[in-house]
Amino acid sequence: MSDGEDFNLGDLSDLPNGEMRACSAGDVEVLVCRVQGTLYAVEDLCSHADTTLSDGLLHGFNVTCALHGAQFDVRDGSHKGPPAYCGVKAFAITEGPDGVVVTIRSNKPAGPSDGPPSGYYQTR
Repeated sequence: MSDGEDFNLGDLSDLPNGEMRACSAGDVEVLVCRVQGTLYAVEDLCSHADTTLSDGLLHGFNVTCALHGAQFDVRDGSHKGPPAYCGVKAFAITEGPDGVVVTIRSNKPAGPSDGPPSGYYQTR
């Protein structure tokens, strides 16, 4: 039983190691990254400034936002230090014969590293 809605992103077998691709899953923009043969999915929106992470760089398990250099771990969405003060959403992702499926949860319990109720700090 899933605790969210599943979206098939299609065949991403052509996504090489160390690369990332922006995909849409309903109303959510998702950044899919392949690192060491495993797919990871995080929200394609920097928590520091509303800009896409897919414009940034992927180095190992860290994606760096192109705007101000905020870094996030693609395995769990956690931030790696300022200028971001909270992480980004991470999503369950599976790769099978019918394509890649990402699960988008509608609600996430608040945690100690979460930002304000909106989930994003306003920087401009």
